[in-house]
Amino acid sequence: MRPILSPVAAEDACVFPHATDPLALSLNENPFPPLPAVRSVLVRSIDAANRYPEFLPDRLRGVIAGRIGVPADQVVLGAGATGVVLQALQALTVAGDTMVMSTPTFDGYPIIARMARLKAVSVPLDKGGHNDFDRLAAAAATARVVVVCRPHNPTGTLEPVAHLLRFLRRVPRDTVVLLDEAYIEFAAPDHWIDIAALIPRFPNVVVVRTFSKAYGLAGLRIGYGVAAPQLAETLWSQQLPFGIALTSLPAVIASYEAEDELQQRIRLITAERRYLRMRLSGLGIYTTDAHANFMYLPATGQRWSETFAGTGLRVRCYPDGGARITVGSRESTLAVLAAVSK
Repeated sequence: MRPILSPVAAEDACVFPHATDPLALSLNENPFPPLPAVRSVLVRSIDAANRYPEFLPDRLRGVIAGRIGVPADQVVLGAGATGVVLQALQALTVAGDTMVMSTPTFDGYPIIARMARLKAVSVPLDKGGHNDFDRLAAAAATARVVVVCRPHNPTGTLEPVAHLLRFLRRVPRDTVVLLDEAYIEFAAPDHWIDIAALIPRFPNVVVVRTFSKAYGLAGLRIGYGVAAPQLAETLWSQQLPFGIALTSLPAVIASYEAEDELQQRIRLITAERRYLRMRLSGLGIYTTDAHANFMYLPATGQRWSETFAGTGLRVRCYPDGGARITVGSRESTLAVLAAVSK
């Protein structure tokens, strides 16, 4: 594999904060604490903890809608991306319906499918770790729901926009597509899809995003979905009263207002990802071309769980022998390199 050059020099590694637990690399958490402005509003919100949040999160809905350029009635909120997905399944499916997903995939999808009493159908990724759109489209023909993670979790791969649009045109309009973009902020801008233009063309699509990853607010559980008005209205009917925490609105507003600082953090994380991939490549270790805040090591004649056993590193290992490693601080990167170098 050709080495990937990184703009992050060793002396720049100190830009990352000292990790509370640099060996915890299994959940794709952001290595940075909340942005200073976000921390400030969270501290102030403690004084209002005796009060309920909005009955339904209309103000937060409006803030997010204004940011992404869609009407507020096309946005729904949930407890992270998983909360939005569960809400969608509760609103749009009945027991026994089929839900199609790639495999391996985000651990939550098989769990949520069982919770909704759905039949889960798995479609293997292609050899490069990408969604196999041909097989997904064929399976979607008789399914109620099909999931597409872009970037994919756990491989971090990302298909061109044109390929995704071609796939969406092949999916029946009565099949709901959950387009999971939990990690989209880590992808280059030319890989982004204009949601405001996408939804009118494909009214069966629900785009799902979260503040847990790039925004570093995993503990606050803030996710949202964007859909066509009629579909969004159906999802909104499942909105849990008082279900979005009081801290969510000020945290999201402060995050949006600190966009420059947020982008700098994203650049540091993606640069560290490139550095880790370059170093792994130098050791002869293949990784997928990830566009997220993690790396994926496919099984190549060895089980990575055995490599990391006894090292103290907590990475996500898969039954086929592959492993997903969260990109953390330089301290975390060096711990990974030390483990695989053995």
